[in-house]
Amino acid sequence: MSAVVLAADWLERLAAVPASARPEDLSRFLPPEDGGRPSAVLMLFGVDDEGRPDVLLTQRADSLRSHPGQVSFPGGSLDPTDAGPAECAVREAVEETGLHADGVEVLGELPALFLPPSGFVVTPVLAYWRTSSPVSAVDEAEVARVVRVPLVELLDPANRVTTRHPSGFVGPAFTVRGLFVWGFTAGLLARVLALAGLEHPWDRRRVVDLPPDVLALLP
Repeated sequence: MSAVVLAADWLERLAAVPASARPEDLSRFLPPEDGGRPSAVLMLFGVDDEGRPDVLLTQRADSLRSHPGQVSFPGGSLDPTDAGPAECAVREAVEETGLHADGVEVLGELPALFLPPSGFVVTPVLAYWRTSSPVSAVDEAEVARVVRVPLVELLDPANRVTTRHPSGFVGPAFTVRGLFVWGFTAGLLARVLALAGLEHPWDRRRVVDLPPDVLALLP
């Protein structure tokens, strides 16, 4: 069990991030001038049945052409009928996990970021799960797992490492609940938690290579 203590005002701290976060605070990859492919992800924070603050993550199916097997936030491309990124993020989360949209309270949108491998311009939408509902993989051809990860486990220094891609890329990673969270999702999550003042000191010098099972799915 993690010995990390989460600040009592954790939600207020997270809710304040959209108003102050700059694109460069979240990523070094900023949207190109031509706009890219608009999409959104839902960073949904809630409280589980045991009273522990958590965040909703999904693991993509191994068979997908884009980012197979990777841990991600629910999300996807904006549809013409979406009113904006927030509506897109919630809609995609419903389609992927079966959550009830009326229990989600959108707290704000973060600056749009760029994913060079796919060309997506992603707007992270920060939200609170005011009334949680059961979740699971709706279509296992797209989503292999849906997991609610307690924040104290993500913040535990024992569960944090720096990971190294064969290309030379290095970035933060989390090892929780049998998941290896890295890449865009880990970078965004790490930066949001840090901007909220929730991060605990961890050893960034502990560098690990991407696990073989993760590497095997990379293009």
